[in-house]
Amino acid sequence: MTRLSRLGVSLALNAALVVVLASFGIWAHSLALLADAGHNLADVAAITGTLIAVRWATRPSTPRRSFGYHRGTILAALANASFTVAITTVIAWEALHKLSHPGTVNGGVMALVGAVALVVNVLSVVVLNDRSKDLNMRTATWHMAADALAGLGVVTAGLVISTTAGTQIIDPAISLGIGAMIVVQSWNLMRESVDVLLESTPHDMDLSDLTTTMEAVPGVSEVHDLHVWSLSSEVRALSAHLVLSGRPDLEAAQAVAGTVKCAILKPFSISHATLETECERCVGDDEEPCAVDTATRTHTDSATLTNGEQVGDAVASRCQVGGGITGGGLADGGGLADGGGLADGGGLADGGRQATTRNPASEIDASAP
Repeated sequence: MTRLSRLGVSLALNAALVVVLASFGIWAHSLALLADAGHNLADVAAITGTLIAVRWATRPSTPRRSFGYHRGTILAALANASFTVAITTVIAWEALHKLSHPGTVNGGVMALVGAVALVVNVLSVVVLNDRSKDLNMRTATWHMAADALAGLGVVTAGLVISTTAGTQIIDPAISLGIGAMIVVQSWNLMRESVDVLLESTPHDMDLSDLTTTMEAVPGVSEVHDLHVWSLSSEVRALSAHLVLSGRPDLEAAQAVAGTVKCAILKPFSISHATLETECERCVGDDEEPCAVDTATRTHTDSATLTNGEQVGDAVASRCQVGGGITGGGLADGGGLADGGGLADGGGLADGGRQATTRNPASEIDASAP
C-alpha cells in the first residue's frame, strides 16, 4: 500500500469518526468525547496536510527551488503539531471549567462511543505505520496512537461514571490527562521539525564517525568544514572540504571525491554530497578558517557592512596573496594570471610560481556519482 493510499483510508475513517464523536458527545454531555472529537478533527487536518505535502514533495526541482520540495513535509509536520497544541489548549480550558462545575454525563453512551473510537484509531495506526523515518508520516501515526489512548481513557471514564455514583468529575480529569500527553509529544515533533528547518545536524549522525569514514578513503588526508543537514526526515545532504594527498590532477581528484560519496551513501544515508577538493588546508589563524562563523567574524569591526557583506568580504580576503590565488589573481582580461595556464603542480601560474594553497580548478561538485 502506498503512502497516499494509507493516508486516504485513514482520512476517511477519521472524518466519519469526528461526526460520531461530536454528535454523541453533545448528546451525552461528555467533555471527554468532545475532546476526542477535537483531537480527531486535528487528525483530519493533519492527514489532509500530510497528503498535500507528500504529493508536493514529489514535484521536480526547478531553478528557483533547486533542492526540490522536500521541506514541504516538514512544514506540514510543524503545522500539524502546532494545530494539535492549539486544539488541546481550548479543550483543557473547558476541562478546567468543568472541574469546578461538573455536569451530568451519560456514562454508558460515553463508554460505547469511546470503544468505537478506540477501534477506529487502532485501525488507523495499523494503516499509517509504514515503519519509515519520515517525520510527516510519524506525526500522523502519532496522532492516531494518541487518539487510541484517548479512546481508552474515554471508555474507562464512561464505565466508572456509569457504575459509580458521584464520579462525574472524572470526565474533565480524563480530558486533561489526554491533553497533557498529546502536548508533550506534539512539542517533541515541533522541536524535530524546527531542527530540520534550521539545518541542524541530524540527531542520529555522529560527525566523528563520518569524518573517519571519509578520511579512510585513499587519497584523502584531511576533512574539514563539514556540514550535514536534512532536506526532509529522509533526505540528507552534505558539504565538506577534502584535502587530498599527492597534489593530484583534476581527473584524479574527481575520482577520489566520487569514492568518498560512495563510502558515505549507505552507512550515513547521505544522498547528496558536494565536495571541495584542496591540495592544502585553508589558510587562516582559526582552527576552522573556512567556517561560516569565522568568515562573519573577519569584519566585525565594520559597522557599516551587513552580515552578508561581511561574509563575502571574508571569503574574498582568502583569495588574495597567501590565501588562494597568487600573483594578483586573475589577469585584467579575465583570464588566468601571468602566463595564462595552470602550473604543473595544479595551482595558478605566476611566471612559473605555483599557487601557495588549494587548487581552485579541482573544486568540484561530487553530487553525481
